[in-house]
Amino acid sequence: MSDEAAATAPAAPAAPEAPVAEPLPHGLGVSLTPAEARAKTEGTFPYAADLWAEGLLWAAVLRSPHAHARILSIDTSHAREMPGVRAVITHEDVPGASLPGHRAADRPVFASDVVRHHGEAIAAVAADHPDTARMAAAAVIVEYEVLEPVTDPEQSFAAEPLHPDGNLIRHIPLSHGDQDVTGEIVVEGQYRIGRQDPAPIGAEAGLAVPRPDGGVELYVASTDPHGDRDLAAARYGLEPDRVKIVVTGVPGATADREDQSFQLPLGLLALRTGCPVKLTATREESFLGHTHRHPTLLRYRHHADADGKLVKVEAQILLDAGAYADTSSEALAAAVSFACGPYVVPHAFIEGWAVRTNNPPSGHVRGEGALQVCAAYEAQMDKLAKKLGVDPAELRLRNVMATGDVLPTGQTVTCPAPVAELLAAVRDFPLPALPKDAPEDEWLLPGGPEGAGEPSAVRRGVGYGLGMVHMLGAEGTDEVSTATVKVHDGVATVICAAVETGQGFTTLARQIVQETLGIDEVHVAPVDTDQPPAGPGCRGRHTWVSGGAVERAAKMVRTQLLQPLAHKFGMSTELLQIADGKITSYDGVLSTTVTEAMDGKELWATAQCRPHPTEPLDADGQGDAFVGLAFCAIRAVVDVDIELGSVRVVELAVAQDVGRILNPAQVAARIEAGVTQGVGAALTENLRTPRGLLRHPDFTGYTLPTSLDAPDIRIVKLVEERDVVAPFGAKAVSAAPVVASPAAVASAVRAATGRPVNRLPIRPQAAVAATPPTD
Repeated sequence: MSDEAAATAPAAPAAPEAPVAEPLPHGLGVSLTPAEARAKTEGTFPYAADLWAEGLLWAAVLRSPHAHARILSIDTSHAREMPGVRAVITHEDVPGASLPGHRAADRPVFASDVVRHHGEAIAAVAADHPDTARMAAAAVIVEYEVLEPVTDPEQSFAAEPLHPDGNLIRHIPLSHGDQDVTGEIVVEGQYRIGRQDPAPIGAEAGLAVPRPDGGVELYVASTDPHGDRDLAAARYGLEPDRVKIVVTGVPGATADREDQSFQLPLGLLALRTGCPVKLTATREESFLGHTHRHPTLLRYRHHADADGKLVKVEAQILLDAGAYADTSSEALAAAVSFACGPYVVPHAFIEGWAVRTNNPPSGHVRGEGALQVCAAYEAQMDKLAKKLGVDPAELRLRNVMATGDVLPTGQTVTCPAPVAELLAAVRDFPLPALPKDAPEDEWLLPGGPEGAGEPSAVRRGVGYGLGMVHMLGAEGTDEVSTATVKVHDGVATVICAAVETGQGFTTLARQIVQETLGIDEVHVAPVDTDQPPAGPGCRGRHTWVSGGAVERAAKMVRTQLLQPLAHKFGMSTELLQIADGKITSYDGVLSTTVTEAMDGKELWATAQCRPHPTEPLDADGQGDAFVGLAFCAIRAVVDVDIELGSVRVVELAVAQDVGRILNPAQVAARIEAGVTQGVGAALTENLRTPRGLLRHPDFTGYTLPTSLDAPDIRIVKLVEERDVVAPFGAKAVSAAPVVASPAAVASAVRAATGRPVNRLPIRPQAAVAATPPTD
């Protein structure tokens, strides 16, 4: 082309300007995606079962086939002689003692003279191949004298001591008000709650690596790393600083992860062999090794006046702790304290016991203690409503507690308690439509498309459950957490030993720093015991205590960042704000970015959060034992085939007080997961232990709800009334729906069938109507 032609040619169209990327939403109140979501979705997230080390040995544990037996002899010679076996250890190889005051102090690493439950560890083997380790463990010869097991907790009181500490773990006689008061209307009931397993989907596994200083590192999915470290050090006969717990990816936890029967033998084998040792438990070993929800027997008597106002509640609560104490004392305190539910009860007399048996050990499972009593007191409220001829929701509304009311423990409820608002929300939510009488909708009926029942035998029921739980520890537990926030080159790092168990702490920590410092890129460091302790991951404590520590540390860094600017411009730091990575003054004179203000410096701060102290319950069960409370109301709609007893949960409407919504997506997910776990406790999950022996310890014999079993879950209301003593004003959200949903399902089945339904999970014969349907 000539120069002239080029001069007259039309100009090429200008390249379109690249769209300006909108900043990604961040900070509190936003549904921030978890940092590990992609790795978990793609299958690249490192769990404990994925770990590897050079020179790795494999471990296997020999477990007792008996629920109760005297050990006469243990012969490990055949196992030791097998090719590839590097070590065989028993109780004789445990150098340390139990840790005084630790919740698991009464449980040995290996049984020595007596076996107290089915599956108790007897010996452990390390070998160069997992099959060799399992064969060697099977080759250990144990001679037993089988003893009669004590499996009925009521018989435990008179039975011979099963443990050096006796059979009674704790007795709480709660006395509140006038014992001689009676009501015009009295209803009574006896209730049984089954043994629910936490059923962790991910394999329980761990890796122990010996250290040059004679110590050991344990790579496990611990939910309480410092507590596990202290116990391990005591059992190994080492100082705590020579044992390190490194938390690997936790595949969710609704209870304690990686029971000590997995952790402790690993470290002993690594110390004995001088090699890394790994153990991955089978599903059967998981059922045998970890703790379960406390089976509970409850007897209740409710007194009310002619208008249905509660006058007095009398109850007896018996928790089956299994062979060892674990968290049974804490579970009993919750059960006794919340035995009347979120209702105003002027006079209450509750007696609770936790006892040892030869059943599998019970321990921390989400909502422990509170779930069992909720099923019982809500059944009593249904009985009372039926006897008075009052709508069950109306009767509950006449009795619900509010802020300022007093618990049976004498503690005043100072936190928000919008129970009436929650109940009214689920009561008034529109009911689901009835299933159509058409072949394509047969799967909506109980039993599914191939069910043997007839549609004419299906009855619909509506029921209610009001649950309450405590947050943090109780009865004087020192709840403290420490966190460090560091900022360098526009990137923030949070160091805190709070374990991410699926509750969303790592996401919350990122949001807190984003909100406080305006920095979008925030990393949460992996957890190990070289960091200051943050306590166990349960009861929403990390949202409160660890989140509070992160917030305080971030605010200290914020002050360090803003003080030089405030001094330069002659103003207070309170007149400066940080948003979207920019620092601006109230009058607009100052405007700069966080990166410019940092000027290459590294800022950091460490802070602690410790809630106000609590106190143990006294001899009458009185005391300010709890830091905070959370409440939930659920309305269940069920369809029941009253001839076959099959139950389908159609819908669960949920209303909950959450204090403040910090991450909407996570709040919804936690509530839905909690409700589904409660449905399992209501209908299918029951770990059967005839004569103390676990029957079918697998997911064939132990039935978890699947996606086809999960009902429609409608979150109809989340009350955001901030708790002024909690950081951010937020409350725990996952435990309360676990507590309330089984009671609501049972209430709905009662409404559909007219049967009392006094046992969970609900057996088919309990859901068959007393009067058969007429054609």
